[in-house]
Amino acid sequence: MFTQTVEYALRAMICLASNPAPGQTVEQISRATQVPAAYLGKVLQQLVKQQLVTSRRGAGGGFSLALPPDQISLLRVVQAVDPIQRITTCPLGLEAHGVRLCPLHKRVDNALADMERAFSQSTLAEILAEPSDSIPLCNFPRGTPAPCSSPQPR
Repeated sequence: MFTQTVEYALRAMICLASNPAPGQTVEQISRATQVPAAYLGKVLQQLVKQQLVTSRRGAGGGFSLALPPDQISLLRVVQAVDPIQRITTCPLGLEAHGVRLCPLHKRVDNALADMERAFSQSTLAEILAEPSDSIPLCNFPRGTPAPCSSPQPR
């Protein structure tokens, strides 16, 4: 239901949230998220424009979250790269329907509203804190940190 751009943006934001160290490079994030670097660079620039991510050029530069993970909802990430298009008029342009949606399109719009609500109530911090046997990005061998995460204390 989401575009690949949304999926990539969510992966990148989870990666950045999992490592608060400033200045992760496109290549580091690309490796950790399995997103092609060239495409990821474009996605990250969209996130910079929407003030969810900061970027710095040069040695020690790279990308970082612009806000703490508990202040970034999943909906905000989605809306930054590919906004959810709610249905406000008949998608078929039927004059008889006007702004009154038929039962099918009303249900579709209700589902979109439910998704917006759920994503607005979920933050990056909650995703990372949720107990799970699987990590949010990739399956790395147990005990091996993901490329974008901080090393775990031993």
